[in-house]
Amino acid sequence: MTDILMPALSPTMEEGVLSKWLVKVGDTVKAGDVMAEIETDKATMEVEAVDEGEITEILVAEGTEGVKVNSPIARLRQDGETAAPAPKAEAPKAGTDKAEKAEAKPETDTAPKADTTKTKKTEVAETKGETAKAAPAAKRADGARIFASPLARRLAEQAGLDLGSLTGSGPHGRIVKRDIEAAGKGEARPAANATASAEPRKVQSLAQMGIPDGSYDLIPLDGMKKAIARRMVDAIQQVPHFPLFIDVEIDALLAARARVNALLEKDGVKVSVNDFVIKAAAMALKAVPEANASYSPEGIAMHHNADVAMAVAIDGGLITPIIRKAETKSLSQIAVEAKDLAKRARERKLKPEEFQGGTFSVSNLGMFGIKAFSSIINEPQGAIMSVGAGEQRPVVKNGQLAIATVMTVTLTCDHRVVDGAIGARFLQAFKPMIEDPVTMLA
Repeated sequence: MTDILMPALSPTMEEGVLSKWLVKVGDTVKAGDVMAEIETDKATMEVEAVDEGEITEILVAEGTEGVKVNSPIARLRQDGETAAPAPKAEAPKAGTDKAEKAEAKPETDTAPKADTTKTKKTEVAETKGETAKAAPAAKRADGARIFASPLARRLAEQAGLDLGSLTGSGPHGRIVKRDIEAAGKGEARPAANATASAEPRKVQSLAQMGIPDGSYDLIPLDGMKKAIARRMVDAIQQVPHFPLFIDVEIDALLAARARVNALLEKDGVKVSVNDFVIKAAAMALKAVPEANASYSPEGIAMHHNADVAMAVAIDGGLITPIIRKAETKSLSQIAVEAKDLAKRARERKLKPEEFQGGTFSVSNLGMFGIKAFSSIINEPQGAIMSVGAGEQRPVVKNGQLAIATVMTVTLTCDHRVVDGAIGARFLQAFKPMIEDPVTMLA
């Protein structure tokens, strides 16, 4: 028997919803046949068979939520197999330790019994000792799990420090070596501060906050909402960010857009203001490569291409399909690709590689009349651009008051990668291309 496992359809996927089975017990499948539909936090994906055989058992019913990656969801009997051997094949899974000991027994028998017994007792004692030592550091006083590197745990044990009293400075609050060293110098924050800082994360029930049960309809969180909530909380808490604002005049852009669309009308292509923004952002990223970067614990990743992600609102959340190598594409190519990606995003038909791995994001709420806003950074990208509505405003030109169509753009930067000077240089490269689109062709 072969177990069919819950696939990992993206690098960050931990669980999913088995939304629909397309096969039933007794069906014969071959490699490449679509067996089920899996709903991830971003899209609905089809799962194909990798082996040929007969479906003998469905282990997870369709509609089941929270199915862990790599957990068995069905069983397949391949040609030449019978149903009888199945229990034997699963026996090692039910008791992996016993199976490993049984396999190791012939080797153990060749050694003196006394040494073997001693070794086993020593291993058990050491295991118990390690467990006993590690146990106190597993949870904080408030029950929250402690995240610490193995080196930090060992140094804390040697120094007699309680990990629960420390606040980590590593990725996602992880306690690392420098936190232990700082604690040894008396620089660590006390446990009370750590507990206090964690207090706002504790969410009270609506009833506790004065909203009685039965006075509202509760819509359960789906995988996408949970993923968005988790990623946004991590981004806002872990990424040191700041906004930069700039106003750009778009009268020349609107005129150029009208001329471009007149030329492309015969091809059925229509270029939007957002397509101009994506093109200009991509070219500005190439002009200021320091802005086209990501932070990692190993160093700053300088990206070779401007892979611009565009925020698309869909039922139940938000997704960011990517225009790959946007700096190399024409406005008409960007328009066609953006329209296709947005359509398939709303249908939840995007492939993981189409919405993961961008180097920069653009979020445009101008069509909703939003004048200005600041977006949350989409990790691991170093910056995100927020585009507001173009509106007629009074401006001063050559000492005279005039009217111009002005659009406010906000660049939210990860200060670890894009500092104020880099962000300002990027906007200086971006603004003239928007105000005079002909410069994009230079």
